[in-house]
Amino acid sequence: MPGTVGFIGLGAMGGPMAQNLVKHGFSLVVHDVDPAKTERWRARGATVVGSAAEVAARVERTISMVETTAQAEAVIAGEQGIVHTARSGHVVVSMSTIDPIAARRLADRLASHGIAMLDAPVSGGTERAASGGLSIIVGGAPETVAACQDLFRAMGANVFHMGGWGQGLAMKLINNMLIHVNTVAVAEALVLGVKAGLDPQAIYDVVRVSTGNSYAFEMRVPRMLKRDFAPGGTVDISFKDQELETAFAKQLGVPVLLANVTQQ
Repeated sequence: MPGTVGFIGLGAMGGPMAQNLVKHGFSLVVHDVDPAKTERWRARGATVVGSAAEVAARVERTISMVETTAQAEAVIAGEQGIVHTARSGHVVVSMSTIDPIAARRLADRLASHGIAMLDAPVSGGTERAASGGLSIIVGGAPETVAACQDLFRAMGANVFHMGGWGQGLAMKLINNMLIHVNTVAVAEALVLGVKAGLDPQAIYDVVRVSTGNSYAFEMRVPRMLKRDFAPGGTVDISFKDQELETAFAKQLGVPVLLANVTQQ
């Protein structure tokens, strides 16, 4: 039976993910630095508290969906962090896209207190967050992953266990690198085709059934043809993710020339 879960970070992704937990019968204890967000959740019946530490003190499993590595570190190990109040056996599910090496350090810190951690970043954007169609890419102990399947199935359509701590994030950064590079390639190819006198719709029709097709092409070009340039996210988040990709590659000594050009 669904129980009570902690949820920290109720933004563009976290809010819809939390809502899907509620739809599946979970009760929530929530925290966000933005009082307007938490008040909306109070009106929906969630228990609102003032810190990550207070969340962890009230539940056995806590989900964190914040934006940056620094924010994740503060939520987990800061002065008002989870580590100070979570009891032995607690599970922290960090669903943010952050530095995999920093995530491993956080997992080690929690493990020293008897607290389990999963890195479980998501892919799919705000639309799939709302529909419950996210891909959830997990790193951590198999038994912990198994114990959190009910949470993952409430928020996502696909769950992949990649290995130990940090491996979920490593896979997420690889996926992000591909979509970022492909998106730039799609834009350049479409401009080149138009400059050559080709009809944009014809470009789409040909590429969609040919070897140049990609998820980025099928997702982006129809919106370009409709002149629909409404943002699906923020430039800050996209650039943050690209910085993570190139920094991670540098840490591992892997040249990623296309990713570097895309970031520029």
